[in-house]
Amino acid sequence: MRSLILAATLAVGSTAATQQKPALPDSAPRTRPDSAASALQRQQLDSQLARLRASGGRDLPTADRFGFGDRTVPAGQTIEGPIAVARGTLEVFGTVSGDVFALDGDIRVHKGGRITGDALALGGLMVVDGGVVDGERRSITARAPVERPTRASRPLGTWGSIKLVIGWFAILMMIGLGVMIFADANLDGVVVGLERGFARSFWIGLAGQLAALPVLFLLSVALAITIIGALLIPFAIVAYVIAVAGLVTLGFLGIARLTGGALTSDSGTTSPRGVHLRALFIGLFIYLAVWLVAAAFTWSPVAGSVLRGIAIAVTWVAATAGLGAALSSRAGTQRPGVGSRTRAVTDEFAWQTPTPVSGVAAARRPVSPSVRET
Repeated sequence: MRSLILAATLAVGSTAATQQKPALPDSAPRTRPDSAASALQRQQLDSQLARLRASGGRDLPTADRFGFGDRTVPAGQTIEGPIAVARGTLEVFGTVSGDVFALDGDIRVHKGGRITGDALALGGLMVVDGGVVDGERRSITARAPVERPTRASRPLGTWGSIKLVIGWFAILMMIGLGVMIFADANLDGVVVGLERGFARSFWIGLAGQLAALPVLFLLSVALAITIIGALLIPFAIVAYVIAVAGLVTLGFLGIARLTGGALTSDSGTTSPRGVHLRALFIGLFIYLAVWLVAAAFTWSPVAGSVLRGIAIAVTWVAATAGLGAALSSRAGTQRPGVGSRTRAVTDEFAWQTPTPVSGVAAARRPVSPSVRET
């Protein structure tokens, strides 16, 4: 009997202990696992509202008034506003005394529902399904701006750099064909200026580069003296930039043709224009080949940087010398030796002596000794 009573007592005690164990965790405080996510959402919402207020939405409530997710106003209940919902839909079956806001969500006022203030849905729809909105109803379906990390533009790869160089070669070749068709005499003048002295053209071009901005500043100041001139300053700046770009392009084409002509022969070509065209093509290819080699080594940071530096130096020297030749020849319109030929033609008639009465006096023209003997 005693053993049965002892067994029953132990069984009852163990049952009571097992029934009391689940109560221990409930008494301990519990932590919310989504607290970090809520803080991040609040921070994003706060910055989003700040941008909206800066763009004109000054009536928006603060971030602490917004609730995340869907929300419902039950029928027969009256809730004091304002009510704000973010990234969710607000269903109104009862009455909201005040304004209602939905950010990246919809507002739906069902039959029997009422909003005594304004209803604004940013990034969603404003739907009145049998309900009443006493105030203004506004809906902006475009999504509100959200901060997104900016991506840096990816640098060109090897094949992209090669295609860029080929494209520039095609552009310069087309410009060169146009210059040879419409301004071949000017290109000849630039080439003659380069043939007179490469170093002289280089220093003139360097001086022109240093004086480009001061000349533009003085031109703007001179135009600003008068009212009409001040109005013409933007047009003058555009015309000045176009003129400088044209001189640089003409000079570079001239030195490219000179370089190509020095490395090729005239055999197999009948016309002078054909010779010049072949020289221009070869010269442009030589200068752009340096860039092509640099583009082929884009995959190597060290070798690519060194080759690009060499290409920049070669191109700058060539363009500077070409600019100097274009400036000294006045864009190819002034050639050396023209004055001497004119002087020779005028000297042919210098033996005639004009008089104020009868025009040209009779005089014996100088004759060479060989003609005199015959």
